[in-house]
Amino acid sequence: MRARLSLLVLLGLAMAAPAAAQDRDYVNGRSASDADVPPFSGAVWVGPTLYLSGTLGLGPDRSVPETATEEAHNVLGNIKAVLEEAGLTMDDLVSVQIFSSDVSDYDAFNAVYRTYFTQTYPARAFIGAGTLLFGARFEVMGIATRAGS
Repeated sequence: MRARLSLLVLLGLAMAAPAAAQDRDYVNGRSASDADVPPFSGAVWVGPTLYLSGTLGLGPDRSVPETATEEAHNVLGNIKAVLEEAGLTMDDLVSVQIFSSDVSDYDAFNAVYRTYFTQTYPARAFIGAGTLLFGARFEVMGIATRAGS
């Protein structure tokens, strides 16, 4: 019985090892040794999956746009730019999380969001989050995969 249990444990570890050992590639990668940059990378590839960091839609001087519509365009444009740098499109997103400082901006965000996709929408959450960094209305993060993966 003990031998069988040991064999099952070893088999489980062997199957888990390839997933844990997968190479990672970074989009806008930042090193922990560089104290002059924010402590996160733009996105991380693990196998065929791209994990996108939370992104804001502020102006170039970290100013909050005048309207929720402008900010939604900015934040989704930033997500699209990271995806394009990784060789993907918005339609490659499989999951999106939107953090909102005011859920009454839901309709304004959705009106813009709809224009960024040409195929089936990804899974999504729109989360009332309270105050966001720099007074932003929205922070968006997502997960994407290469087509056919």
